[in-house]
Amino acid sequence: VEKIEEQLASLRIAKRSTLSEEPAYLLDIDVSKPAQSESSRFVAVSCSNKSIRVYNRETLNFLREYSTRPGILNGVRFAHACESVLFSACSDGTVKCWDIRLATQKAVQIFSGYPSNVLISFDINCSDLIVCAGTEKVETDTFLVFWDARGVTDCASATKEPLGVYSESHNDDITKVCFHPIEPNLVVSGSTDGLVNVFDINRDNEDDALIATCNSDSSVSFIGWSGKDYKRVYCMTHDEGFCWWDIAQLDTEEPITLLHVLDVRDAVCVENDSLHYLVGGSYHEKADKLFLLGGTSTGNIHLVSCGTDGLSLVGTLRGGHSATVRSFCWNLTDESLLTGGEDAQLLLWKPGAVERSLAKKASMKIASSVQKRVRVHNSSLKSRKK
Repeated sequence: VEKIEEQLASLRIAKRSTLSEEPAYLLDIDVSKPAQSESSRFVAVSCSNKSIRVYNRETLNFLREYSTRPGILNGVRFAHACESVLFSACSDGTVKCWDIRLATQKAVQIFSGYPSNVLISFDINCSDLIVCAGTEKVETDTFLVFWDARGVTDCASATKEPLGVYSESHNDDITKVCFHPIEPNLVVSGSTDGLVNVFDINRDNEDDALIATCNSDSSVSFIGWSGKDYKRVYCMTHDEGFCWWDIAQLDTEEPITLLHVLDVRDAVCVENDSLHYLVGGSYHEKADKLFLLGGTSTGNIHLVSCGTDGLSLVGTLRGGHSATVRSFCWNLTDESLLTGGEDAQLLLWKPGAVERSLAKKASMKIASSVQKRVRVHNSSLKSRKK
């Protein structure tokens, strides 16, 4: 963890995206999966104004934008094998697939759910074969919907029907779906019913497929896999709780709960600052360590490390965002970090970087003409003093 502390301490803002004409919260970030020996080239962001924005990963130059109106966006994911293929889930009951090489605004493929489905979470498995989405509860029904994702690039704008659904395992909104990073048949789902369910989708039916049910005792806001071979599952809750389970212990006498923290805000000590919320987690393979990312309403970012003995603060990034951070993507190959927030800014942090643009300072200070006058006045005072 000391090495991680050093890396975090050396992170500086390398780039900022330019503010768009219509500022929006940046809700979800994903980067394209790199081809062999290359680094990822694209970053996609889902925005609160129902648009997806695609940027160059290194320069944060804006490349293109897709609108999902009237539906509300719930996540973006790049395919694993093809860096130009991008998926997004939408409240209109569809998962859309975009080819970012094309100038068209049309999705190249649409995966449509059943008529009442409102999709609020989704993921694509590591072999790019299966898309799974979680729905909002409608009357008494909540579904995990599955589609065959093959042939995405072959047929333009074909609409695909679901392969089938799981309908028995959750009884409220399915807020998160997350496939296993290396096992294409394993998927974990989290819900406002407090349950985190692990499924093996190779099994014949839903009953057999459900291999673990973990209870967080609260509404689930984030889930992920961690540990060597990714045998552990963790979740965060909407009231800032944290749970961590070892699925490898299922068939043993050992308890599967590794850690359960009711309120991370109370459990993590931050000197001269506080922790207001959690954003998500990231498992660091080299360090074999799970990290959580949280922050303050003023835009400070805290990195917290997890151990079975509890949570501890690793470090804090200041001076980047001016409001709540809603999304991040940590690239462990070059140790860079992408963050997006309610200040409509996408930031790229890199070790030892020097920020060349003053975009933030300008954009944050054009709030009022009074401020402008004061600033001019101040600078003229300084020049007189010289």
